[in-house]
Formats: sequence, structure tokens, C-alpha cells
Amino acid sequence: MQERTVNTIRVLSADMVQKANSGHPGAPMGMAPMAHALWIKHASHDPNNPNWENRDRVVLSSGHASAMLYSVLHLCGYNYSMDDLKAYRQFGSITPGHPERDINRGVEVTTGPLGQGIANAVGMAIAETMLAEKFNQPGYELINHRTYAICGDGCLMEGISGEACSLAGTLKLSKLTVLYDANNITIEGSTDLAFTEDVAKRFESYCWNVITVDDGNDTSMVLEALKKADNSDKPTIIICPTIIGYGSKNKQGKAIAHGEPLGIEELISVKKLFGLSEESFIVEDGVFSYVRDEMKKNHAKYEAWHKMLEDYSVKFPDLYVQWNDWNNSNVDIDTLLSNSTLSEFTQESSATRNDSGVMINRLADVFPNLVGGSADLAPSNKTNIAGGGSYSAENRSGRNFHFGVREHAMAAICNGIAAHGGLRVFCATFLVFSDYMKAAIRMSAIMKLPVTYVLTHDSIGVGEDGETHQPVEHLAMLRSTPELLVYRPADGRETAAAWFMAMSSSKPTCIALTRQNLPNTYPTNCKNVLKGAYVIKDTDTPDILLIASGSELQCIFDADAKLKEKGINTKLISMPSIELFLQQPHEYQQSVLNPGIKRLAIEAACTMPWYRIVGSDGVAIGIDHFGASSPANVLFKEYGITSSNIVEKAVKLLRF
Repeated sequence: MQERTVNTIRVLSADMVQKANSGHPGAPMGMAPMAHALWIKHASHDPNNPNWENRDRVVLSSGHASAMLYSVLHLCGYNYSMDDLKAYRQFGSITPGHPERDINRGVEVTTGPLGQGIANAVGMAIAETMLAEKFNQPGYELINHRTYAICGDGCLMEGISGEACSLAGTLKLSKLTVLYDANNITIEGSTDLAFTEDVAKRFESYCWNVITVDDGNDTSMVLEALKKADNSDKPTIIICPTIIGYGSKNKQGKAIAHGEPLGIEELISVKKLFGLSEESFIVEDGVFSYVRDEMKKNHAKYEAWHKMLEDYSVKFPDLYVQWNDWNNSNVDIDTLLSNSTLSEFTQESSATRNDSGVMINRLADVFPNLVGGSADLAPSNKTNIAGGGSYSAENRSGRNFHFGVREHAMAAICNGIAAHGGLRVFCATFLVFSDYMKAAIRMSAIMKLPVTYVLTHDSIGVGEDGETHQPVEHLAMLRSTPELLVYRPADGRETAAAWFMAMSSSKPTCIALTRQNLPNTYPTNCKNVLKGAYVIKDTDTPDILLIASGSELQCIFDADAKLKEKGINTKLISMPSIELFLQQPHEYQQSVLNPGIKRLAIEAACTMPWYRIVGSDGVAIGIDHFGASSPANVLFKEYGITSSNIVEKAVKLLRF
């Protein structure tokens, strides 16, 4: 029955790809024994309680093998009907071409871009250790689970896997296991074309435990390796040699098995080889009953855990209250706004990166599950939680992460921490290095994970570090990402509002912050800022609207005085978040941006996003070229990010 179940996973996956006439049958056919060993025989998860906090996390990093994932989850009893499998890769189906996060159906994270899933798994393993350290008591291990990732050659080629796995080894994440589907095939052919490294030695150098299975097609061998990994004091990679497209007479072991349907005749021959029905989408009753009996064992584990949780609530009532608080991600923004001390800034001026550091520590006192860190830039990013300690292999309660110079993995690891649940997480680097993080930030947005990205040194204000460190196009890139909130605050109160939005959001937030000092004099209260833009100086009969974000807000204030001398009335608007403003009701937008009045916007970044605000007859002052190595004040003058340039452009605009 074990062999028949494995073969059922193979042909069911191939049936899905064949019906869709699109997809990847080869990996599922080779990986089916691994899937059987992990999901059906080894991992603790309960289809009846998919949100079980102590379930093992299982991530399919090689997301192109999604047909295998849906097949095995269908057999286990998750909410995938046979009709859902038949709708594979079709519009509106719950079985898309690459897995999309849906915990209720057993999909922990969205995967597809190779290597992301491995890094997510590292984050999940980190979260497990932190929550275990916080809540476990003698005889009451509320959190004691493992994290698994299945990957292929492509995942290990992507640089993010090296970043993440190197850190995992340093942190001794012993409950992390990666199963490596070593089929030696990529789209272009044999991996020898571009990938000849010794993976075992590579992971040994990362301080991982390495287990090599003689035959990845042997479920019992994979299962034995998984059991050995459970006893390791280091993270483990299990190398499983497999044959892509196993069972296909004409395609197994070849690149053509990777990304195209087998074809009807070839698929029928595979079914005959395995002794299965030649009909499509057929699962024998015996297979269902076999798998469901295995799931009953997992359900019994859940029941025992739930009984322990009930006893825990009586014996440790204070911790139980915190348990519920930590696992409830909802934060009421009105509660944050009502606490005026959280957003109070009394100093005349400060860099918004410093204001953000103040906010992190204020919020850390309110939210003990707020954790985060930097890509080796905490002193510059101002992200250290005072007294929080450093998270390490020796200190699982540390609230400050040290990701090293690993921006891409950092962001993806934080996705894993957020996806695990129980913690609120932020990470930080310079805004210009969001380039390295873009793929993972995009995954944050796709999955709607509330990761906060602290991105400092937000403009040419970086100065002498030169064009390589001066972000120009980065705000536009981030603002163009759906489901991502981007804030560029102008002072402490706006920075506080940005953090309030981030803490209460169910989506990711980027906060772009200055290196240079800015006046702390602008908004009267944070609530105005929460609409993305607000009027900071009004007039009954404005001749022109001056709009700015961040450090350029001071420019429009200075320009206002000069224009007044010329008899020109201005209305000043702070717009720290363009996309949030555009989400407001039309009436509010109109009240801020008076229809029919000329508009001028200024920001020390590329001008492209601002034409959505100023329109075709407005002016956007910005920087549509790379910077230079020079003191910041010189650059702002040379590139026209000045009040005098605003005055010149405003006068010219009003003449036409």
C-alpha cells in the first residue's frame, strides 16, 4: 500500500499537468517517495486543525512541483476536492501553478521563486526556538515542532539559499531539515552545465549535519533519514538522489520531463507500469483509507496537545494570557493613537532614522513579541532594541537579530518568521539595498505578511558615499509593488504614524528614513498622517499647491515665504505615502488637492510616481539620474532640490 500510495501521488500529479496542458510533472514523479515519507509518515500536522500552533511546518521550496503538493494534501484530507485538482492552473482555482499561502489548506507559504522557501523555513525555525523559550515550562512544551523544506537543484543554485543556510548553521537551528531532490536536471539539461559543486561539503562548511540517502526513490530510506535528522544538534540536509519523471519510458531522467505534460500515451504507459487505472484522477479507496489512518495518528497528537494547553491555562494563567496575545496579530491603531507619549517628540530636530529607533524601543515596551534586526547596519539603521539582547544559538530569547551582510535572506527569513505566527518582525538596511531584497519584499506583499522594512539613508543625503549608495529609483520601485505600503516621513510624529500603521497592518510596510536631521515641527497629530497626505498650511485662495515628502517638506516651507513676497498664495501638503493617499475617499482627496489649482511636487528621488498627483499640467521636481560623491548640501543645491528652484518652477508654472 505504501508503494501504491507513492505511485498514486505520481500519476495524480501527472494527470493534473496533463489536463491543464501546463506544468511540471517530472519533479513530482521523482519526489513522490519524499512527499510520502514526509507528509504522510513523519511530519506532525492535522488536516482537521490546520492552524495548530505546534504543527510541523512543511515548505515546498521547489514550488514548480505544486501538483505533488496538492495531490498529497488531497490524500491527507485537506480541503482539496478532486474537482479542485482537475482545475489545476485555471483562473480562480485553489490549485494555482505555484503554491500560494493558505494555511487552512496546508500551504504554509507562497513559493515559486527558487530559494525563497528555504529562507522562509529558516525564519520559521527561528520563530519556533523563540516561542519555545518564551512559553515552554517543565512538562508543558507548547512549542516543540520541526520545520522542513523540500528543495531542488535550482533552489541551491540561487544565492539566497547560501545566505540563509549559512546563517542557519551559525544559529544551530537543529529543528530545521531540508530534503534535497537531487535529480541533476534543470530546464536547459544536466546540472553539470552550471552546477558541479559538492553540495555535501558545502553544507558541512555551513555547520550542517549532512545525510545522503542511497536511493531517494526508497521511502523507507528517506523516512530513516528523517528520523536521524530529528536527533541532530545542527540543521540537517538530506540529499536524496532521484530520477526526474520516474516511470516515464521516454522522458524519465531528461530535461523534457521538467516543464511539459507527458502526453496521453506516455501517461497511460506510466499507469500501466505502476499497475494503476488508466483513467484520469482515480484514487483507490485503499489508498485513501491508508493515508487517513496515518492522519488519525496526527489528530491524536493534536488532541493531546490541546489537552495540555487547557491544563497550561490553569497552571500558568499569566503566560496563557500572553500566549493568546502573541498569537493574535490584530493591533488596534486607535489604542496606539490614544497613547500620546508614544508619538511625542520634543527635540527641535533629528534624523528620522533616529526617530524610528525611538519608536522601535517605545513599541518594544508595549509589544514584547516585537523582534527584528539589521543586515549588519544596526548602528546606522538605529534598530537595536535596548536591553533586548542578541538572538543567537546560546540566547533564544534575544530580540535583536544579527543577519550579517545578507539582505536578500534577511527579508525572506523575516517572511518566514511572520508566516510562522506569534511574533511581529522588522528588518533593516539602507534604502538603496532594497534592490537586494526586492524579490523577498515582493513575496511579503503577495502573501500579505506584516513585515516592517526599515530603510534608512533615503536619498542623496547620504552624501560622500556616492551614487552607489544614493537611492534614486527605489521609492518608485517600492511604490509600484501592489499590497505594499511605503512611508517617507518628514519628522518624528510622521515617523510615529508610519510605525503605528505598520504595527496595525496585515500587510508589509516600508519606512524610508533620513540620515540627516529634520525639524520636528510639522503635523499637529498623528491621525492626519494616517491618510497618506494632509494639509499642513492652508489658505482660502491658493494659487498653487506645493507637495512634498520627507526631507523636502522643509523646502516647500522655505519656498512658501519667498512666494508670498511675490504675492503668490500657496497651500502646503505633506504626502508621506502616495499610495495610501490614493486609497482615501474621493472627497478627501479633493479636499487636499483642490481641483483646478496648479500643483508642484518635490522629492529627492525620481519624479515618475509624482505625475499621478500633479497631473500632466503640473511640475515634479526630483532626480532622474544617478548621484555623485559629494557633501549632501552640495548635491541638493546642484540637483535643484531647493526652495529657490521651487520658486522658479512655481512662477513659471503659473505663467502658463
